[in-house]
Amino acid sequence: MSFSAKINDAIKLAMLAKEKERLAALRDIKSKLLLEATSGAGGEVSDEAAIKICLKLHKQRMETYDLYVAQGREDLAADEIFQAKVIEEYLPKMMSNEEIQQEVLKAIQESGADGPQQMGKVMGILTPRLAGKADGKIVAQLVKEALNK
Repeated sequence: MSFSAKINDAIKLAMLAKEKERLAALRDIKSKLLLEATSGAGGEVSDEAAIKICLKLHKQRMETYDLYVAQGREDLAADEIFQAKVIEEYLPKMMSNEEIQQEVLKAIQESGADGPQQMGKVMGILTPRLAGKADGKIVAQLVKEALNK
């Protein structure tokens, strides 16, 4: 079953269960997928592209949540965190810090990097390898820590 089909099925279930908040998050995913499908040459969005779109939506929700919390708008923050959790259900399992650390050490060994000035080399190896599996900020932080040792 394709990613788009899963979202469509989830929308139907949310409509039947009358879950308005969940439905809003799912419809947002679907609208972004449709936008992507119509903007390209092909009519179908690949699962990899769909996951990237969902990662971006999740990241936006989390940033908005942090902003609302900083401004003391708990009511709006609760909506954002709920939608982020709904989107999270459709994302692949993220790697743990230990797993990321192992990949970082492998990439440092492969690139021969020996200092923080060569962080770009290591990130160049890791970015495509960990796309969709780990948050880029966490990866960059772990690379920086490893190269500073």
